[in-house]
Parts: sequence; C-alpha cells; structure tokens
Amino acid sequence: MTEPMRLAKYLSHCGICSRKQASRLIDAGVVEVNGRPANHIDHVLPSDVILVNGEPVKGICEKQLFAFHKPIGMDCKINANDPTSIIHALPSETRLYPIGRLDKDSRGLILITNDGDLCHRLNHPEHHVEKEYHVTVDKPLDMDFCHKMATGIPIDNQITWPCEVSLLSETQFCIVLKQGLNRQIRKMAKYCGYRVIDLQRVRIDSLQLDPLILPEGAIQPLNIHLFDH
Repeated sequence: MTEPMRLAKYLSHCGICSRKQASRLIDAGVVEVNGRPANHIDHVLPSDVILVNGEPVKGICEKQLFAFHKPIGMDCKINANDPTSIIHALPSETRLYPIGRLDKDSRGLILITNDGDLCHRLNHPEHHVEKEYHVTVDKPLDMDFCHKMATGIPIDNQITWPCEVSLLSETQFCIVLKQGLNRQIRKMAKYCGYRVIDLQRVRIDSLQLDPLILPEGAIQPLNIHLFDH
C-alpha cells in the first residue's frame, strides 16, 4: 500500500470491521488518527498511528473467510460481554465478523471474514447476491401465499423486491432473496397471516450448506477468492 486509503476502507482491510461499521465507529468518536479524532474524509497510510477504542490498529492483515453453521439462540452481534454472541464461536487469532446476520431465532449458513470489501460486495443490494432459506410456518400453505410473497410485500414502509418462492411441503416453503431487510421473511410471512416457527439459511450465492460436512455450531475455512465472480 503506497497510496493513502480512505479511513473506513483501511479499517476494513485491517480486519477491524466492515466499512459500514467503521463509519459508525468514526461517528461514535472512538477512532483517532495521529492523536486527533478521526474524520470520514481522512485518508491514511500504514505509517499513520490509528487507534480504535484506545487500541492501536496493527495494519492490513491476511484476508480470511469461513463458513459457519449458526445454531438458534446465537446472536450475530460481536459482543465479548454477551455469552450468546457469535464471537465466542470464532477463531481468536484474527478479528473476524459476520457478513450480514441471521436473527437469534434463526439458524443456518453464515459467512465470517475480516475482508471488508468482500463484506460490502456480498451485503450490498446492488450486487444481487442470492440467499436461499427454508422456512416452516404454523399452518398449511397454498399457491396464493407463494404468489404474494414472490411479487412483493409491504414491510418497513417499502415493498420487498420480487423473489423466488416455492412450496417444499404443506407447511414449509423455500424463498430466495436478493435483499436483506431486518427480519424480512418473518415480517413478510406475518403480513400474509402466517407465523414462522423455523427459519434456516441453506445457501449464499453458490455456497450450499451441507450439514454432513458442516454440522450445527461448526466453522470451516474457505478460499478467500470463492466469490470472485
């Protein structure tokens, strides 16, 4: 790295957090550059002294990527003081964070990394990354439900994007999303008169969850270039 890099991007390359989270840290006033509070417009080099919450940033680190099979009851927020936080299931040698989240009541595939660019690429709606879920609800489904879910549901003051929905059984359906609103599937199902009783993410882009290879609670290293397409 010979050219100055925007601070939020640099922090993500150092494995501190995603770019979005780095911007929040700067807003919170917990980032310093060369002894002064950081600004969003700051551009930095490895020779600059950067602190986050009083701890020095060690510089750009080797990029890592993992697949994790999240169980129900685990919180995806990185919080060492929370015994349910996903941080306690991650390798401690490198600062890692999840790419997106699954809510505490959901289970399945989640990606873990220290690569801020990859996190941005897989999370941002403009890249249209598919995420597939298998969902069980509290009463029998019909094709009218699939049509409503697939064409768009009003939640959080917006209409959800068109998506793929198909029946798997009398009370289970498959849904493929390219956006990730907060508790989106649960809110969509509730609007249609159903309550979600189990939600499992089974695929992210080309990566399929295989419980025989990656059982619940297990973590597996992946090639960092897996999603370079």
